[in-house]
Amino acid sequence: MSGATPPAQPPPTRSPRHASAHPLALWRRRRNPLRRRSDRLQGWIALGLCVLVPSLGLAATFAVGDAAHRHYRATAEHQMRTRHLTTAVLAQDAPRHPEPGSAEARKTRYPVTVRFTGPDGRTRTAKTDVLPGLTEGSGVDVWVGSEGAITEPPMTDEQIRSRTMGWAILTFLAVALAGAGAYRAAALVLYRRNLAEWANQWAEAAPRWTASP
Repeated sequence: MSGATPPAQPPPTRSPRHASAHPLALWRRRRNPLRRRSDRLQGWIALGLCVLVPSLGLAATFAVGDAAHRHYRATAEHQMRTRHLTTAVLAQDAPRHPEPGSAEARKTRYPVTVRFTGPDGRTRTAKTDVLPGLTEGSGVDVWVGSEGAITEPPMTDEQIRSRTMGWAILTFLAVALAGAGAYRAAALVLYRRNLAEWANQWAEAAPRWTASP
């Protein structure tokens, strides 16, 4: 009958040979008369770098990360042995913040001269950052090094992890950039080689195309 809807047909099935073909195998079997040897070589270089760069990047990341972690851990342990926490006394009043009690005031620190006892037992003076509004004679905790100078506190576990992670990320990015640079250099060499081949082929064919009848 005219206008009748034909019965639904099952979807076409793919041949077993195509269904089981691996994408890499298909990529290798592609044929194109315009493809040159340099094009295939550039493709293999790209494929090799895609496999090699992540592997080398991960290996280098773990190696550098482990070395950085051991370095910073040893540094932190050395700082713990050579630095000690002591109480210093303000030799003058600290400036007052324009907005006492505000969130900004709680984060602000002012450099003030303080007195403290060094590792050799001598009284020393130095400047350190303190909260605003502290009065002369107030006590503050400071870290003092083996030479008797006020210094930073030893690195914490969080600082060690952060610096280790930073070196690991930089290492992976460096390997990735090196891989991109290697591919770029290879592509440039192959491009110049193609230009030279085109020039030679044209030099051979040009007389036949431009010869007068």
